[in-house]
Amino acid sequence: MLTHPFLYDSHNYILYMLALSTDILYNSITISYVQGYTMKEVELRDDRSEDVQYDFTDYSIYIRKDFLSQYDYAAVSHWHDDIELIYILSGEMQYHINGEIVTLEQGSGVFVNSRQLHYGFSENCTESEFICIILHPLMLCSTPGMEQKYVMPLMSNLAFPFQLLTKETAWQNHILNAMQQIYAAREAPAPELQIQSLFFLIWNELYVHAPKDHAPSKQSHQLSVLKDMVGYMQKHYKEKITLDDIAAAGNICKSKCGSLYRSYFNQTPVGYLTGYRLKKGADLLRNTDMSITEISYEVGFSGASYFTETFRKYYGCSPTRFRAV
Repeated sequence: MLTHPFLYDSHNYILYMLALSTDILYNSITISYVQGYTMKEVELRDDRSEDVQYDFTDYSIYIRKDFLSQYDYAAVSHWHDDIELIYILSGEMQYHINGEIVTLEQGSGVFVNSRQLHYGFSENCTESEFICIILHPLMLCSTPGMEQKYVMPLMSNLAFPFQLLTKETAWQNHILNAMQQIYAAREAPAPELQIQSLFFLIWNELYVHAPKDHAPSKQSHQLSVLKDMVGYMQKHYKEKITLDDIAAAGNICKSKCGSLYRSYFNQTPVGYLTGYRLKKGADLLRNTDMSITEISYEVGFSGASYFTETFRKYYGCSPTRFRAV
């Protein structure tokens, strides 16, 4: 497997993460991860949400124990209607939610609310073993009243996109313990019943301790604008794109456009675009016999020389060497 040499440089690492993340946001595609010598695929719907492969035919539950190395130490940014729970068994990882990064250490975890952009990664390519639980809140809607009073208010709470979970806080520790019990319940005689009862326990803790301010947040609007601009980039990356074009896609000025990218991605809009073009170029190098010149024009570069120079800067090797590894 090719090692990403620029993962150890913070500036280039961000570009790598961006190049990974944009495919999930705006395409109906299949993303493949290297898992040993087996490709692990993530299916996406037309609206770019993850098509979660549930463990039960009629029950929206996904439970896995994974190693971060199975995702090459960096998952891709994605979202789904389900909530997501992560529990760290060993090591640590960083978790990115809507532009904010939190560090998850052994024994801690995170709750990610419905429809939030998120992914886990390691800044230093260090191993982490973790439990991932994905549950759809509609499992709790036994009556219309339950849905309207307890489920939808929490799912739609813009002030509660995620919650870091630590053992030191009692109610958060209750959730961490319930997560471990959910993983163990997979082998129970009636796993659905045990898992649902634990899901109710988790939801109660989240509902009681969630912020009560449901007013639309400034960040929510910014994320919407950012998605529009990134979506424009992804659709038109083969063409000549200027900063004016990117800003116009979000209906904001160039100054605000640059500010948003620096705030959420620590990168300029043009740098983001370059990272995405390079990622698409790397995909073509892996999966086609196209020449370097053909690839450079296909992904929006002005020529093979500039593509090769930029590719070497970010990937630490030439396109030819990258293809050969």
